[in-house]
Amino acid sequence: MDERLAIDGGRPVRESFLIFGNPDIREPEIQEVVDALRSGWPGTGPRVARFEEEFRNYIGCRNAVALSSCTAGLHLSMIALGVKPGDEVITTPLTFVATANSILHVGGRPVFVDCDRRTQNIDPDRIAPRITERTRVILPVHFAGRPADMTRIEALARPRGIKIIEDAAHAVEASHRGRKIGRIGDCTVFSFYVNKNMITVEGGMVTTDDETIASWVKIAGLHGMSKDAWKRFGDSGYKHYFIHYPGFKYNMTDMQAAIGIHQLRRVEEGWRRRREIWDRYQQAFRDLPLFLPAPPDEGDRHALHLFTLLVDLDHVKVDRDQVLAALQAENVGVGVHYTAVHLHPYYRETYGYARGDFPEAEFVSDRTISIPFSTKISDADVEDVVRAVRKVMTAYAR
Repeated sequence: MDERLAIDGGRPVRESFLIFGNPDIREPEIQEVVDALRSGWPGTGPRVARFEEEFRNYIGCRNAVALSSCTAGLHLSMIALGVKPGDEVITTPLTFVATANSILHVGGRPVFVDCDRRTQNIDPDRIAPRITERTRVILPVHFAGRPADMTRIEALARPRGIKIIEDAAHAVEASHRGRKIGRIGDCTVFSFYVNKNMITVEGGMVTTDDETIASWVKIAGLHGMSKDAWKRFGDSGYKHYFIHYPGFKYNMTDMQAAIGIHQLRRVEEGWRRRREIWDRYQQAFRDLPLFLPAPPDEGDRHALHLFTLLVDLDHVKVDRDQVLAALQAENVGVGVHYTAVHLHPYYRETYGYARGDFPEAEFVSDRTISIPFSTKISDADVEDVVRAVRKVMTAYAR
């Protein structure tokens, strides 16, 4: 076998390219979408209601509202919990920019708190010094599916009257000390984007035990029209709608829910399969110049959304981006989760952030690589990923 790296002219590990985040869509979803099309009601309708009910039962919460995206859910949750212009929302810089952008959408100010390098979640020890009289919400992100330390975050927030919104985009299956993610914060927001553990291609869900919040999110997410306005075209007689709020076009469609219904029914099966892949990767890479994901804390359940490797830059001859390029040349797709938010031009230029402000997030941001981890990949694909990572990291080791 030619052990020269493909990026240097060697033969790649795979002949075909292995897509990162390839969704696992099966026949039941396809048939449900076809049925939704044939029903004459592909928009927001009975399948959305069924998806909300089944998701609510899975989480064990009182209310679940399906929306067009997780970002939409974060935005509406901010408004529902009273975040107004000038208010501060504490969150982590190690996240996708949608987390911070949603704060800006309501005129709030994101206040970043550095992460814990081991967990890559917001560091509870650093939160208290950042709380001010303007703090309205703490917004933890359950990074890669690992639950944040909600016990300590609640202990900081509740006595001060600060609300909690959980960004659970990665964390459908996660729990913290026996409590399901989706039942802890005032609002929890999930993502069903195409690379998530369960998908609706685009879509999100807000869960809350507060009936008033849930009702408002549903109304505001469909132009501000009266609740369940889709029923106005049903066979029970025409219903006039009324606008209660100048709302948004954030509703989920039955086409999306048709996929989500069957994805949700396989979510535990998918978790078990990703656990098998997780264990294989942990065993295969432990002798390489990489930092591997830490085990979940006792009593927590990791949702196993991303398998992230951190390149040990002190023991390799290249930077992280060269490793990315080399793996891609071996026909293995990779991702970066994430470039820390404060390093993006908008946040640097608007708020004056600079490198060095959040060193733990920057440590991760400079080194992170996500490798294929979908239930769509076969055992043979997993072994190709193992071979490619070992080949590249062995070649670049000091």
